[in-house]
Amino acid sequence: MESEGVRTDRFGLLLDQFDRAREMAEVRLTGLGDEEYLWEPVPGCWSIRRRSEATTPRAFGPGDWVLDLGAPEIPANEYAEVARQAAAGMSVAKIADDRSVSVERVEQILAHTGEPEPDQTPVTTIAWRLGHLHYCFAGQWEWTFGERRHEPKMLVDFTPSATLALDRFWTLIDRWRDSVGAMTEEQLDTVGFSQYPYGSDPDEPFISVLWGANLELIHHMAEIALLRDLWQARVTSGG
Repeated sequence: MESEGVRTDRFGLLLDQFDRAREMAEVRLTGLGDEEYLWEPVPGCWSIRRRSEATTPRAFGPGDWVLDLGAPEIPANEYAEVARQAAAGMSVAKIADDRSVSVERVEQILAHTGEPEPDQTPVTTIAWRLGHLHYCFAGQWEWTFGERRHEPKMLVDFTPSATLALDRFWTLIDRWRDSVGAMTEEQLDTVGFSQYPYGSDPDEPFISVLWGANLELIHHMAEIALLRDLWQARVTSGG
């Protein structure tokens, strides 16, 4: 069904949402330079770094540059997602394994009834946000449409060049969109059509996975846009 050129069927809505988010993101990222891409607005940011200069315990990547990743933990802003996964039937052991934490930690979170713990998620650079999106979409493509065997964290050669990072990212995003756009209704409803190893993809119909992928693109691009605004304000004010 369409209304004045806008699709209203469930698949069309998700595809149009993705297309619009991609269009807005590309406009917002126009003119991104290397200095801004790597800018750390506060001490202790997560970013991409040379392997020899990595400061986080689980920084990863296949090449000379790696993406920061800290000690295993579940930030407070993801407690609701953990509860949702458990309510949907995902075992505590599977949740713990996906997030590299102990079963006891997951059980503590599921039993959590007090005030939320402070969110320990660090401030990140544009390079980190873009790198995170890149490896997530690369991994989901590999484990949905590809060979379903390569480690997602080894699929992206992180780079300090903003131009190169964006060129590679848009190429990947277009491949994802082409593959998704060719899917059938039956595939959309297939539980486990995506076998992406980090998260609940194997336990969900792909239409839910697609919704989550759209959300991932939208919220990280919004954060990148804010970082760009802060960078511009810093430059304008001379700070």
